[in-house]
Amino acid sequence: MKQCLSEPVRVLAEADFTQLADRFINAGFAVRQPVHGILQLSLPGSFPHRPRLLVSVGVHGDETAPIEMMAHLLDGLANTPSALALDLMVVVGNPAAVAQGKRFLDGDLNRMFTAERGALQSTAEAKRADAIMQATAEFFDNQDAGKWHLDLHTAIRPSHYPTFAVVPDIIASARKQVLLGWLGKAGIGATILNDKLAATFSAYTAATFGAASSTIELGQIGRLGENDLSQLAATRSALDDFIRTGTPSAGGNAPHLFRVTQELVKRSDAFRMSCNEDTWNFTAQEPGTVIAEDGDLVYRVGDEAEYVVFPNPNVRPGLRAGLLVVRIA
Repeated sequence: MKQCLSEPVRVLAEADFTQLADRFINAGFAVRQPVHGILQLSLPGSFPHRPRLLVSVGVHGDETAPIEMMAHLLDGLANTPSALALDLMVVVGNPAAVAQGKRFLDGDLNRMFTAERGALQSTAEAKRADAIMQATAEFFDNQDAGKWHLDLHTAIRPSHYPTFAVVPDIIASARKQVLLGWLGKAGIGATILNDKLAATFSAYTAATFGAASSTIELGQIGRLGENDLSQLAATRSALDDFIRTGTPSAGGNAPHLFRVTQELVKRSDAFRMSCNEDTWNFTAQEPGTVIAEDGDLVYRVGDEAEYVVFPNPNVRPGLRAGLLVVRIA
């Protein structure tokens, strides 16, 4: 771990909630740390309709800007703990990978939020996903509470929208509109509605607990301690306001809206994509373009232009190697 890191960033990157937990305990909050790297803060008293917010960072160990942003936000909140207006759970997804500056150790944690893991069932990430899912189930056990989950990431590739989000389309319509409004306030440029099944953390919380969930990409991968956090000022402000008011209020420009048309699943080692390492997220693909081939299986753009997102032919067979989306608003 870099020695020049500020103390709040260092301890969050190490998934050490000891000091933060003590500050909230001293302020009278109910505090739990069910496993390493997970902190749950609950306001005193029983209020069944009080919202519950889960914020996760470090699900991929090399995606560091959200860790830095959240570290400073939490440090500021702990200076005035009474300002916390909801029940909050913070997850550092893969502390071991963060410590090594790697995306993952044995397998992609953000494909492990499912019972079907095949040969990856015995990996470190599978065990970590089990622990996170158990803690999440305990946190979201109140059927009456409004449940929210913001899973904060950064993208491998540059993007024509430097900040963008993926929202499971399964979320109830009214709450989905509230979430989209908050994403606008957070400075998110584009939102993808995904109706495909996925084993990501946000898809799991949406499908299992009815949470208004989103995977949020905040710029590109960077080294811990070297991220330009000024680019995340709108996101930090909107998240801080959410935590301190208990309400995900709208504001700013509404994000451009896209819908998934095709999932590009790598089924074998014969998989090939037309995208190269220089292809940005949201690069337009002309109608009829062959975007990927996997033996006899051909992925082709439809009758209107589609945009490629998350192109990555190097994933394991069986995993998603990219999305094709169309703009709808």
